[in-house]
Parts: sequence; structure tokens; C-alpha cells
Amino acid sequence: MKKHYFAKKVLQACLLFLITMTTNMSAQVGIGTVTPHASSVLDVSSTNQGMLTPRMTTSQRTAIVTPADGLIVYDTDLKSFYHYNSTTVSWNRMSSDANGRLKFKRIKSTDVLATVLAAEKTLGGNITYKLDPGTLYEINGAVILDLPIELNNAYIAGLDSGEDKLVKVSGDLFTGTTGGSVRVLTLVASGGNVFNITAVGTQNLILRDGIIANSANVGLIKGFSLVFVSIIQYVGNSNGIIYENIEKLLINNAGWFGGALPLGNSGTYEKIVGTFGQVAKQGGFSEVTGTNIGFDVFSDPTITGDAVMESVVFTGAVSGAGAYVKPYTVGSYAGYNFNNSWNVRCAGIPTEGDSFATGNLYDSNNTSSSRTTATNVSQDYKVITNATASSNLYRVAANSTGRLTYLGKKGRIFNVNASVSFKESSGATGNTNYVFYLVKIGTNGTTVTPLQATETFIDTNSGFVQSFPISGTVQLNTNESVEIYLKRITNPTSPKISIDVYSLNISMN
Repeated sequence: MKKHYFAKKVLQACLLFLITMTTNMSAQVGIGTVTPHASSVLDVSSTNQGMLTPRMTTSQRTAIVTPADGLIVYDTDLKSFYHYNSTTVSWNRMSSDANGRLKFKRIKSTDVLATVLAAEKTLGGNITYKLDPGTLYEINGAVILDLPIELNNAYIAGLDSGEDKLVKVSGDLFTGTTGGSVRVLTLVASGGNVFNITAVGTQNLILRDGIIANSANVGLIKGFSLVFVSIIQYVGNSNGIIYENIEKLLINNAGWFGGALPLGNSGTYEKIVGTFGQVAKQGGFSEVTGTNIGFDVFSDPTITGDAVMESVVFTGAVSGAGAYVKPYTVGSYAGYNFNNSWNVRCAGIPTEGDSFATGNLYDSNNTSSSRTTATNVSQDYKVITNATASSNLYRVAANSTGRLTYLGKKGRIFNVNASVSFKESSGATGNTNYVFYLVKIGTNGTTVTPLQATETFIDTNSGFVQSFPISGTVQLNTNESVEIYLKRITNPTSPKISIDVYSLNISMN
């Protein structure tokens, strides 16, 4: 009796299965439904269960031999479905996001790089990992590299710079001739350069929100159209970075730690060499100690546009050859660091810029005079003086007697103050009236533009030395100058046409 009961239950189960899985002339199959949709070959229906596809790791997926076009698997490493595209001979990630990234690869600390980056290794001739352009490579954990990386206009990013790292124990970390983007990572090149890249002039490099630590050299970045470095901490590096021949160099909030290891950096932190279109270094700090150097322009880099350094804090106790800034050898001024292309306003170093240009000249020999002869009424004559000395010259030159020349890069308005002490020449009778005034001398050194608003009227007093001030505002462009002139405005019966100048002073700021 029990045997018949068991057989009956098996038969019922089989019938139920056949009822729920029906096959029509079109070979349609329904699972959980007796009415599979007309458009489907397989219609699976359930309200409390899902359907499982094959699940495997990335290495298992990529090891499938000759996958069929459209083959679908679930990648347990990348937590995503992939389908195989035989046209492009590649696995494509399936995403429900219509705007999702199409080119993406995650690199984990546990991955075998030769497998995960097999295509990149081949592209790099087995001597570098040459990345796929436009692909985002996500770094997960500390990845120890056996070969350097060529960015090749790809993107490398982590999610936490304290946890996600690229480490090269020996040799260089980034090499080649191309740029790309590196973000939210710690970069370490224990025995080489973090960067050793010489680009071809049209490449861009973006480096931000990361840490560069414990490296032999931060390295060389050369020949780029744009280099943008933002919010980077430098910790425990034996030597810094060289920027060379870059059209636009932008450094924002870089933090260089000083002092002893493990935090302190040593050597020259940042050095610029060659020719630059624009340089902007803003924010952050450079803690410079001992014989280290914070910022090096000693090789006299050329700035074809403008250079700005603002709000960078230079601090620390330097000694010997150490310096916050190693200055220009040509074009800087005594007590300052940079040439006329730079505007600098930072704690710890002198403020520099066209807006601070100043200069003073004076007649250092007041015991003798120089004669100015004004032959014609209402004609402009330069006031002749003894050879003049100069002081406090910053972006201003005093290369000609009685003349101050502006050397800044941008035009600006100056306040000019001057004074003259003179006496009429002996032997003449009657009074002569003069006006003294400032003039602007053109860049050719000869074009004279009287500044009428600065005219000072003098009624001569025979036999006595007179002293009076002259002042006004003057707008000057590069290589334009200021001098003092006079003109005679009366012609007495016995004209006194000469004056003897005992002292002359001009200051501009």
C-alpha cells in the first residue's frame, strides 16, 4: 500500500511540473507560468524568487575560452553583470544607468596584475602598463606594481587616499610621454621617481586630493600644456619635484612637511626650469628646515605670460645653504627673490609685484651746482643736475642722471614727489618767472610729455638759493620714465636765462 502511495505522489509531481513548463510549436518554455509570452523563448515568472546566472571572479571570467557572443556572467569581484561582445572582442559591463561609465576597470590589492592588466602590459611592450585612453581605473587597496605606468590619457582614482595606494618599490612609478588624471591616491616610489614624464606639449596632467610619500624623488614633469596639482600632501620624500617647460602650471594647496622623518621632506621641494606661459601657486605651506630649499628659481626660468604666488606659508628654521626660496640670479633685486614677471604675496618671504615698484634718486653733491639755460620763453628744458645717486630701487631703474625708469610688466599709476634747490645765475638784473614740472619720457628715451597738472610757479629771487617741492601722479608703462623740466614764462629787460641747481630729488611709489 505504501509503495502505491509513493508512486502516486511522484506521478502527481511530474504532472505538476509538466503543467507549469509547457512547450508549444515555437519551442516556448514557461517556468512558473502556463502562458509564456509570445515574444519569449523562455518566460520565468515568480513573485518571491529570482534567477541566478553563473557567478565567477574577474580572472575566471576573463579565462573563459572562446566565449560566445552575448554570453552573460556575474563578476563577483566587480559586483556587476558582464556580457561578451565578439565584435570588439571584449567583456562589456552591464549597467542600468543610461549615463554610466562605459570604460571602467577596478584593480584590487589581491589581483594578479599580469592577468588583470594583461592588455595594458601588451600595449606597453611588456615594459610598462600603458593604460587604455579614457578608461577609469579604480584602485582598491595598496597595489604593488612590478612595472611602471604610462597614463596614456586615462584616469586613475581611489576612494580613500589613506587606503588606496600605488606603490613601486624600485624604479619609476609613472613614465612615458602622455598625461592623464590621478586622484585620491597615495603614491610611493621608494627607490625612484614618482613621476618621470616628458610630454610632447599638448598633454595635460591632473594630480589632486592625494599624498606623495616616502619616495626617493617626487621626480620630473616636463613638456605639458597644462599641469594642475591640487590638495597634495608631501610626506617623507628624499627630494622634490622639477617642473620644466610647461605652458600652464597651476599648484593649489600643496603641503610640504619639514623636519625629521617620517613626516619631513628633504632636498629641494619644488623647482621650475625652462620656459612657462603661466605659473600660479596658491595656498598651502612649505615647512623648510636645515639646508633644504622650498622653491627654486635659481636657473632663471622664463615666464612669457604672468606668474603668481599667493597665500603660501613659508615657515621653518633654515640653515647653511637652506632657503625658503632660492632666487633668480638675473632680474631679481637685492633682498628679493623673483624677477618682474612675478607677483608674490606670501607669509615668510618678501612681497613682490608691480604695485610695489618704488625708487628714489638724489643729488649727492650739494657743494657745487649744475647750470640749466632756458634760452627761449615757453620752451621745455630738462633741469640739469649733478650726477645723481639712487636708493630703494625696486622694479625701477636710475640709469640716467635725473631720471627714474619703471621696469614693471604692467602699467600703473605712481605718486611722484620731487624737490629742487636752485639759484639764479649771477650778473643779470630783473626778475624772471619759471614753472617746474614733471615730464614723462617715452620708451624710446626721447619723447617728452609735460605733465601740466604738476607745474609749480617760481618767482626768482636774485642771489638766494630757493627750494620748493613738485608732486603729482604719473601713469607709466614698462620702460617709461620721469624727469623734471622747466620753462621760462617771462622775458625781462635783462633776462636771466640760467639757473644753477644745487640739489634735486625724485621719488616714486
